Amino acid sequence: MDQVAFRSDTVLSDVHLLLPNARHLMARLNSVGQPVFVSKFRILREEEQVEVQDSVKSDLGVLLDEDGDLVVTRKPNRMLCDREKIHPVILSQAGEAVSDEEDDEAEDKECAKDIIRIEHTMATPLEDVGKQIWRGAFLLSDFILSHPAVFQEATVLELGAGTGLASIIMARVAKKVYCTDVGEDLLSMCQRNVALNSHYTEPAAERGVKVRQLDWTADDFLTDADAEFGWSEEEVADLHDNTTFVIAADVCYDDDLTDALFQTLYRITSNLRSPSTAYFSIEKRLNFTLRHMDVSCEAYNHFRLCLKQLADMKDGKMKFTVEPVPCSFPQSFQYERVDQLVRLSASGCMDGCMERWVCGWMNGWMGG
Repeated sequence: MDQVAFRSDTVLSDVHLLLPNARHLMARLNSVGQPVFVSKFRILREEEQVEVQDSVKSDLGVLLDEDGDLVVTRKPNRMLCDREKIHPVILSQAGEAVSDEEDDEAEDKECAKDIIRIEHTMATPLEDVGKQIWRGAFLLSDFILSHPAVFQEATVLELGAGTGLASIIMARVAKKVYCTDVGEDLLSMCQRNVALNSHYTEPAAERGVKVRQLDWTADDFLTDADAEFGWSEEEVADLHDNTTFVIAADVCYDDDLTDALFQTLYRITSNLRSPSTAYFSIEKRLNFTLRHMDVSCEAYNHFRLCLKQLADMKDGKMKFTVEPVPCSFPQSFQYERVDQLVRLSASGCMDGCMERWVCGWMNGWMGG
């Protein structure tokens, strides 16, 4: 196999089509035969952030043509650096990712701490989309980097972490991050990414990212002592006692899973000792549907319906507020911050608590 094979059910993240990497090597095949890459992403300096944002603003056009048809704006003409399409070659079909030691030696040591390495796939069937990097993860990471004081010394839970990018960025400032998803193959990839980026989180000796399984369709935490990504009783207690933030990026693409997500949120957050805030980053994906005979964002619409139910819920125990978060913060990674990227927050606390809870969501859902 020397080429990427695409099938009718293949989902492709355009984050991976054009990357600013000088080096983009296919490292191995995962258990289902998908090519696996290790890509490097550099956190931009302040002057580069301004240049990228100005470039994107000047290149984005209107979304409708003269006939009123949808025009999805793609790749800005000018970016920070020239990017060419990558033609990957498989280096090996088994084993661990290829070492970047020679490349590391050539890097400027002062900039090495700002290099994030992520193992990922480029295309997957729908059930494996967590193995790709989506724009929502970059947007959420930008928000974390722009508001480090908000998360300083906090205990954070990430839901549907995928490759673990946002958890890795969060671990720079948070006290502890529980990075969760489901599937041993995906969780193993996430664990390797945490190890690949120990140089980034290293300054905080007490900090750590714990990769754990959290199945939204299950009724409780996996506490099997023999499970590689199971929870200990101490970790479950720590989560409930200390978590004040929940984050999630691009996790709503299936209505049943979205329902399960909100049910899981209610189950966990109703047991938290402190009021909590959740931040969602999601991309509105526009599709023409025969049912509507129009362009719609069905997965996003269902997600917003769930948020509305969350804000309207009155069960005598929990209270929530939901707010949009303007995407005006600096862009620290090089990607397309399209208009369809949305940040929402919701806050929740036990009914009757008087804490100030703006920006953030969390703590509950309603059946249905």
